Amino acid sequence: MIGLIDGNNFFVSCERIFDRTLVGKPVAVMSSNDGCVVSRSNEFKALGIAMGTPYFQLKPDIARLGLILRSGNHELYADISRRVMQTLAEFAPDIEQYSIDEAYIHPVLDKNADWESFGKEIRKTILKWVGIPCGVGFAPTKTLAKIANHIGKKSPSGVFVMPDDIKSVIDKLPVEEVWGVGRNLSQKLRKNAIYTAWQLANYGDEKLHNMFSIGMVRTAMELRGIPCYEEEDINALSQSISYSRCYGEPVVDFDDITQSVSYFIARAAEKLRAEGQRASGVNIYSIYYPEYKPYRLDGGMDEVSVSFPVATDDTIDMLNSVKPHLPRLFRRGRRYKKSGIVFWGLGNQAVQLDLFAPKQTATNSKLFEAVDKINAKFGKRALIPLSEGLEKKWLPKRNMASPNYTTDWNDIPIAR
Repeated sequence: MIGLIDGNNFFVSCERIFDRTLVGKPVAVMSSNDGCVVSRSNEFKALGIAMGTPYFQLKPDIARLGLILRSGNHELYADISRRVMQTLAEFAPDIEQYSIDEAYIHPVLDKNADWESFGKEIRKTILKWVGIPCGVGFAPTKTLAKIANHIGKKSPSGVFVMPDDIKSVIDKLPVEEVWGVGRNLSQKLRKNAIYTAWQLANYGDEKLHNMFSIGMVRTAMELRGIPCYEEEDINALSQSISYSRCYGEPVVDFDDITQSVSYFIARAAEKLRAEGQRASGVNIYSIYYPEYKPYRLDGGMDEVSVSFPVATDDTIDMLNSVKPHLPRLFRRGRRYKKSGIVFWGLGNQAVQLDLFAPKQTATNSKLFEAVDKINAKFGKRALIPLSEGLEKKWLPKRNMASPNYTTDWNDIPIAR
């Protein structure tokens, strides 16, 4: 059996751990720049406010409906997620983290084990140790575990175990609710009289392959209880590393763009070093708004790809390599809304040197080993490249952010 554990309204639940006044109230967490709703409490959902509702539509009703809004505090959410995964490790040797609030587990239990009691114990422990309510679902495959988890979340116990008679559960389940199907594919399936998960499971693998792809065949097999998705290697190294952000307000200054790129490279390089990898190069891009006055101009994107002289994990080497190319990311008179970077050509520490490349020294490797240790001890961004700038006016707006209760010494809550 495979288990899927999913935090309920995860971002909101993280906020409620340290601010108990939020319990029982309509709370929502907003997206980058406080743009729209990305997580809702049950009380917020009960008001009929949809996911993705923009802030400007909510603003007139905040006082009338008693809405409580929070900016996304992703430092907090990532740390709470880490604690949930550590707790799950007490119950299963293999954990596949699917997203910040979801993980598949592969428990080793006897054939006749009481899976529901096991799920209740997991749920109880996570709530007690971390403070996050969650749903738990068990099934023979990942696709069925998704369905079981969805049912478990709505049950009083919070746990659901897929029975041997799979048809009794998925016979009337709309096909669009199957993991990996979604709205667009469901429309094509419905045109072929496939309305439910059970109909998809038994439509015929050869016909599905001819009409769609091997992926749809695997989904159908998983719905029949045949595992098709192998356990992922959680220790696998990244094939690419990216970092991007929307700006807090339109950027019109070249210096702001260069600072943001420096910031992204420095943050991504930290992850690169943590994995013991080096990058061969980086793609950098900036996205600008369309304009309508005094005349219409289409929005668009400028990008540049930079190859490093040798594969590196050195932030200074990277910044020196990209600096001459940054003017290609800027058009005077345009307003920019986002920029980002993607490291490519990742590999381990073994470096194939270029005969004509400058001699490489270990000085900066030792330097950034020390920098990473200092930042880990005293808080992220305690030491930064000066090219990032100090004010960072371009950072996304977080006017309603809660404190970093678990990742900043200055924000640790005080018991009174």
